[in-house]
Amino acid sequence: MEISWTEFFAPVWLSVKISVITSVIVFVLATLAAKWMAGRRFPGHSLIETALLLPLVLPPTVVGFVLLVILGRRSWIGKLYEQMTNHTILFTWGAAVIAAVVVAFPLVYRTVKAGFEGVENDLEDAARAMGANERQVLRYVTLPLASRSLAAGYVLGFARGLGEFGATIMVAGNIPNRTQTVPTAIYVAVDGGSMTMAWLWVCSIVAISAVMLMFVNRHS
Repeated sequence: MEISWTEFFAPVWLSVKISVITSVIVFVLATLAAKWMAGRRFPGHSLIETALLLPLVLPPTVVGFVLLVILGRRSWIGKLYEQMTNHTILFTWGAAVIAAVVVAFPLVYRTVKAGFEGVENDLEDAARAMGANERQVLRYVTLPLASRSLAAGYVLGFARGLGEFGATIMVAGNIPNRTQTVPTAIYVAVDGGSMTMAWLWVCSIVAISAVMLMFVNRHS
């Protein structure tokens, strides 16, 4: 079987692009949410925590269906976006980013929150007693001590975005050269009997994930 390298690299490049954007967005959102929730107890805490972690236990297709309703042309979000851009959100690579962000968020949030909760309060209090403001405490005490969890959270966000399938295919579809990612390309290749291409895509996604893990292990 003759291999089309253009066909091979298109979903790989798109998957990497989506994963990079997803990992940055998720990391920022999860870090802010985790810092705010870590060590706090207030009315409604459990309800908010459940809402933040809910996509972790829901089937990806359920998440995809909910996003399909929220972002569809009949929703106010979909209508507003279409009025502003003259395009729909659904069945674009941007929709794939949104799906990946929602699915990856709980994993990153839990990891980063565990890192923040592992920082001893006495160390932060000592920095405050020495005159440090909250921003300085965060920058020079909390973040360095939680750095391993932060790095692990980022990698989890990247890997989850790279491997996302169920929600992505619901809201972004599987359009070659537009929304086809490596996971959807593998599914189509196996379904069509193109095992060589499927193996190449599998090897590519394993290699990318392995490089990310090795980088974190070396620098953590």
